[in-house]
Amino acid sequence: MLSVKPWRPLAVLIFFAALLFCICLGGVTSDLLRRLHVNGFREADDFGNILFGTLTFQGSACGLIIIFWRHHQVGWRDGFGFNGPELKRALRLALLVFLAALPAVWLLQATCVFTLTALGHPPDDQMAVQLIDNAKSWWARSYFAVFAVVLAPVTEEFIFRGLLYPFIKQFGWPRLAFVGVSVLFAVIHFDVATFLPLLLLALVLVWLYEKTDNLLAPITVHALFNASNLAMLVLKHFYPDAKP
Repeated sequence: MLSVKPWRPLAVLIFFAALLFCICLGGVTSDLLRRLHVNGFREADDFGNILFGTLTFQGSACGLIIIFWRHHQVGWRDGFGFNGPELKRALRLALLVFLAALPAVWLLQATCVFTLTALGHPPDDQMAVQLIDNAKSWWARSYFAVFAVVLAPVTEEFIFRGLLYPFIKQFGWPRLAFVGVSVLFAVIHFDVATFLPLLLLALVLVWLYEKTDNLLAPITVHALFNASNLAMLVLKHFYPDAKP
């Protein structure tokens, strides 16, 4: 069962305010560089704009996470779960959950895509997929891969499972925390076709965090899930005519 987290309301508010400030600052700076026609910032999908966007959100979040934990006298190893008493058990369960959840999430996603297409609204690829697929250099693709498999899982799991979920739950709203935070996680990806699959994944990740009381467990599943999607994208890129 998930242990009580000592997150203070003011600290949570400051965390999100600081994160929003970093995102806005990055957006303004990126827009200014685009108006000045600086190379790498001229188009919305140029690497410079993408780099700014990821670093001002996930990048700044990493620094804010450490500050947040330090404010609550929690070391980063304890915060992530490296010092958990049952770390090996948590990681074993994470692997089993990943192997069970991946086919279900992929099947649900295929069903959503099929349904939307049948209704005359074929979905576009997710923005992240488009960025990786359209990257003009190997080092840009490498950065996107590291971002998807490492940076995004760490920051998103801290924000949704490590911070928001226990914070709302401990206010006496466990069901709202379980469902509401999972819905929010799916919504922020701004993709109709992946809403239900990501909602299912988010619910599984909350359950796993509750079961293990170790943030490293959902981070591991999230990273493996993104890595699997990335591997499928690579296969699609090199074998575009391959049939399932």
